[in-house]
Amino acid sequence: MATGSELLLTDDQRVELRTIAQSRSLPAGYVFRAKLILLLAEGASFSAIKQRLQTTAPTIIRWKQRFLQHGLDGLDTFHPGQTASVLTPALRARILAASRKKPSDGSTHWSCRKLAATRRVSKDAVHRVWEEAGLKPHRLERYMASDDPEFEAKASDHHRTLSSSAATCCGVLR
Repeated sequence: MATGSELLLTDDQRVELRTIAQSRSLPAGYVFRAKLILLLAEGASFSAIKQRLQTTAPTIIRWKQRFLQHGLDGLDTFHPGQTASVLTPALRARILAASRKKPSDGSTHWSCRKLAATRRVSKDAVHRVWEEAGLKPHRLERYMASDDPEFEAKASDHHRTLSSSAATCCGVLR
């Protein structure tokens, strides 16, 4: 029974769609779309297709239009995603040069995210460059600035405590 929703398929398209529809190894979505097109080609109504494939009318319309525009290639889904960023030597040099400078926000060292935001690159790119260069800004073995106004007094008291306890321990002061 013609419903106006049927498609005209070539013999090659019909064979290919049946092969796809019967496949157990192809992605389920691709198999679903092949079955949908075959049902449309057989003249099944939208309500019959919706019930049989448990889908909606907008989905049927979308895949019918894609098939009409692109044929079998229209049934494939394409998700390009984000283009891969290339870490050029110049970009690596910019990241490393910025890593050697102190952050302008007053913090003691860079974090991946903080440096990435200033260089307009991903945190993963910064992390890769640091890892390749062997940098670990959060584990520096050097003096780090402190925001504490009494830092010098506390540090000298701590140093005196350590040196006196070491001297007592070693038998220098008894």
